[in-house]
This record gives sequence, structure tokens and C-alpha cells, in this order.
Amino acid sequence: MASDSGIASLGVEGAASAAHVLSLPADSFGNNPQVEVMWAMKAYNHAEVYFNLISSVDPKFLKLTKVDDTIYTAFRETFKDMDIKQLHPDLLKSAEAKEAWRPFCNQFEDVIEDFNYGTLLRLNCEQDYTEENTIFATRIQFFAIEIARNREGLNTPVFTAKTDNKS
Repeated sequence: MASDSGIASLGVEGAASAAHVLSLPADSFGNNPQVEVMWAMKAYNHAEVYFNLISSVDPKFLKLTKVDDTIYTAFRETFKDMDIKQLHPDLLKSAEAKEAWRPFCNQFEDVIEDFNYGTLLRLNCEQDYTEENTIFATRIQFFAIEIARNREGLNTPVFTAKTDNKS
């Protein structure tokens, strides 16, 4: 991921201003395109940090939240057969999928801070974040899928590809 764009490009003052604006209640903005851009930049920054993390540390050992075990167990109980190596957008966005995801996500409302914030999620876990390989998901969907990918060894190729290139 290129790091010359995104929230870092705002500088300290710009990032502080963006953080302040993003902390205000959503209903005070309406459909403000500048806020949408700031949210997109925040989501991109999160994606960049996460990808750098799984590229640098063996993902099997990562702990993303204090309740990873609970999230993983609930995810696999609810979505037993979901192919998380190569996600299809319909698994998250179809009307049927939304009905399945809603109760799953809502059970974490008071457990995961900002559980329903928008986050970028890779469709193919062996590839980087690109326009073609990225979908917008909620934060709890991101955690559920990425915790499962890490535990099931599906993010390991990202780590080994990066470490193999260093040799």
C-alpha cells in the first residue's frame, strides 16, 4: 500500500482537525462530501496499518481485540461454512446476508467500540488492498473475518511473501 497518501498526508494539524470532526455526532453533517472523504481516509489508514501488521508479524499470533475468542466462536457458529479465503461481496451485502449479519453484529454493540464503523476488508486474503480486492464492511465484520483468517492460517501467505522477499 502506498503511504504517501491517506491521513498521514494531512500532517499533524490536519490529522488532529480530522479526528475532531470525526468525533462529532453524525447527524450534524448531513451528506457532507468532506466528511465522507475523511472517513474514507481513516478507513484507508486502518487498512494500511493492518496490512503492514500482518506482513510483519505471523498473523497466527495476532490478537486484534480483547474478545477475539468470543468473536471467533460466535462467527464460526453463525457462519460455519463461509469461505473467508476468497469472499464474494454477496456474503456481506445481499439482503439474505444482511439478515444473517445483523444479529451477529448487534451482539457486539456494547462489547466492541464503534462496532458498526465502516472499515475496508480484503476479498481475497492473499492479496493487498486494491480497488478490485476491497469491500466496505462494518468493524465487527472486519474483526470476525480477519480473526478467523488469522487463526485458520489464511493470512499466513501475506506474512511469508513479505518475509521471503526480505531474504
